[in-house]
Amino acid sequence: MTGEGASPAAVPVRDRLPRGDLVGARVAADFAAPLASALADELTGYLRLEPGDALLGVGGSEAVITLESGVPVLAYDAGDDADGPAALAALAGTTPVRVERYRLPADALDPLHDPGTDGTEPFRVAPGAPARELAGDDALAERTREAAPADRRAAGGDHDALAAFLADEERVEAVRREARAEARARADEWGLGDQLAE
Repeated sequence: MTGEGASPAAVPVRDRLPRGDLVGARVAADFAAPLASALADELTGYLRLEPGDALLGVGGSEAVITLESGVPVLAYDAGDDADGPAALAALAGTTPVRVERYRLPADALDPLHDPGTDGTEPFRVAPGAPARELAGDDALAERTREAAPADRRAAGGDHDALAAFLADEERVEAVRREARAEARARADEWGLGDQLAE
């Protein structure tokens, strides 16, 4: 899946992720427990997440959050092919979730965590963003932010997935088009198509 001409930044995180040592696996009712456990254990490696819809066999796919000393760094969701804050938005509300915890040497993650040659970091998330946006746990988000290196604590602050989504004008317009089409279909179904204003 890497492709000969693909730049490293263009290749999904999960396809560049070294295979770590599995240190635990469980189905969690929410995201708070696995994120808190990773922080407490100062886990360097990644969480492989299989959201609830995938567990129930009705679609969905895996996602990955990489960690340095328990602090989230990158996020990728294969189901929506989303990265960074958009990956968190795709994961939100998908519990229960199967979580596998993998440990890696810190230097094994360097090629992933280093910015691209153009300075972009599309997969990066703010340290506390997963705790706040996936678990709704502001206290855990703050503990995670405090555990992050100083340069990451201040970098852009803790953005949220909604802000990232709203900043993506193409996605917002696509949602609007879909909503209009759905409204038109419902109106036609009820014989009210002529009543809709364009």
